[in-house]
Amino acid sequence: MNKKRMAVGEGANTNIISIQWDATFFFERAVRSLDRFHYDKALKYFRRAVEYEPDNPVNHCNMAGILSEMGNYKESNEILGRIMDDLDPMMTECHFYMANNFANMELYEAAEQSLVKYLQEDPEGQYLDEAEEMMDLLQFELERPMELKSIKAREGMVEHDQARALLEEGKFTEAVRILEDIVEGQPEFLAARNNLALAYYYMGLFDKAKEAIRSVLAQDSGNLHALCNLAIFYQHEGDKDNLAELVDLLTKTVPFHQEHVFKLATTMGILGEHEIAYRHFIRLAKDSEVQQDPCLFHYAAVAACNIGRLNDAERLWKTTMKLDPSSDVPHYYMQQLEQLRQGRAAAPISYHYHLPFEEQFKLWEKSTDGIPDHLKSDPLVRSSFFWALRHGDQHTKLQVIQAFGMIADNEVKDVLRAFLLESDEDDYLKKIAIFVLRTIGVQEPLKVVLEGKETTIEPNRVPSRLPEWHDKWEEVAQTALSRMSKHYDLVQQHDMMTLWVEFLSRVYPDVPKLTKSEGWAAALEYLTAKMHRRAISYHEVSVRYGTSIATVSKHVKLIDSACGIKEKMKSISSFFSSHEPNED
Repeated sequence: MNKKRMAVGEGANTNIISIQWDATFFFERAVRSLDRFHYDKALKYFRRAVEYEPDNPVNHCNMAGILSEMGNYKESNEILGRIMDDLDPMMTECHFYMANNFANMELYEAAEQSLVKYLQEDPEGQYLDEAEEMMDLLQFELERPMELKSIKAREGMVEHDQARALLEEGKFTEAVRILEDIVEGQPEFLAARNNLALAYYYMGLFDKAKEAIRSVLAQDSGNLHALCNLAIFYQHEGDKDNLAELVDLLTKTVPFHQEHVFKLATTMGILGEHEIAYRHFIRLAKDSEVQQDPCLFHYAAVAACNIGRLNDAERLWKTTMKLDPSSDVPHYYMQQLEQLRQGRAAAPISYHYHLPFEEQFKLWEKSTDGIPDHLKSDPLVRSSFFWALRHGDQHTKLQVIQAFGMIADNEVKDVLRAFLLESDEDDYLKKIAIFVLRTIGVQEPLKVVLEGKETTIEPNRVPSRLPEWHDKWEEVAQTALSRMSKHYDLVQQHDMMTLWVEFLSRVYPDVPKLTKSEGWAAALEYLTAKMHRRAISYHEVSVRYGTSIATVSKHVKLIDSACGIKEKMKSISSFFSSHEPNED
């Protein structure tokens, strides 16, 4: 009656799925427990992760952080000490963590020693504000000043703070000049190197950005800012193998400092790791110190949207609206969310707290005031301009050059000057850029590569083969510009100038006698409007310029006869249609 029990043998058919017991497995469970504030379970899982990857200092640091949260400061410091002694001496932030633990144990002299090490050895100063607060506490408890010879992160700090302020204002080329000087004089100033890489990246200079990041990692292989930036560069290059390896490392990283959590969260979102990004953003959203930041809730909403948590995304964008009621951004994305629900739009949605580039231009084109002042200095908006000028299609580049004419500060002047020397850029776009530079007050000679050759455009001249330029010719151009500036964009104004130069070039040296500039200027506006298919009449321009219809008509025929306006209309139409952005 008794049946013999048999163990499942190797040859038996089973539905058992083997579990991959590795550091990642236990790390993921540790993070899950951490999100639920189950510190005891998180500690157990982090310990197992350390067993599988004993040489990974990140796992050890995570375990030390959990122990500190649980009040086990002594064991936390033992682990932090092992990291510094055996695993990664460059993780100087461990000295700061140890100082915190000693202070919590009321071992103030030991806390002072660790804090001094941190301040004298850490080149970035990511916890500098917190360290200075701790200095005040220790000086009070020890009843004496701290014996501190120098603060490494303060070296060059004034210049670095100035460069950071310029980055925040979107003045990237000015920031680069300062940061390059700092890095040259202080090669170990890693925060300056990271910000230099960021400035290069904002300007679309990817090779330089990557080089700067590698120089950081050569000195500190675990630098989180550098690792996050490098991951973005790998994604841009399509380097899937290196990216996968780096994403695996970042996935296992659980920062405790708010700035690091935010950096990691936004990076993971940009990399398409939306689930991980969402988890980090929600962690931050629970922190009372950052609960008033609309950007944070927008990013969390984007992450939620990209993983299909549409109700959570709606709730988070509603919070963004409450925190930033004057912004168009959350309203735009709420509309996108509704389209997504109806199947008329597709995720992913961009991790930037501003409207998409194309949407911004639509609003500015409708507005009579152009670009709002607060957006002119917005670093994200400005970086999108620099990026688009280097990597966009021709139509987008044309929009950017016009936008630069509305911003008109030293930064955009430098960018446009550099654009003129790019040998692979379109000559028509360069001529527009020259016109914009002259319009915004740049009157010095401009070096430009046209038709593959470098030339210099002198002040009060436009690119042409005319051997001379008379004041009367300039008077006609300025008369037309003065009337057209309020009704025509910079491209159309440029095309008017081009038409005038072409006419003079074709008839030279037999240029008609120019008695009154108004008649010729009216004819130029009329033909420019026709080339851009704008409604206009002889009567309208004759009234605007105070001349007769007969005079305008006569000059129109002369210019048309010499230049062939119908062909020009085809040429302009062809340029814009061939460079319109492709729809997905």
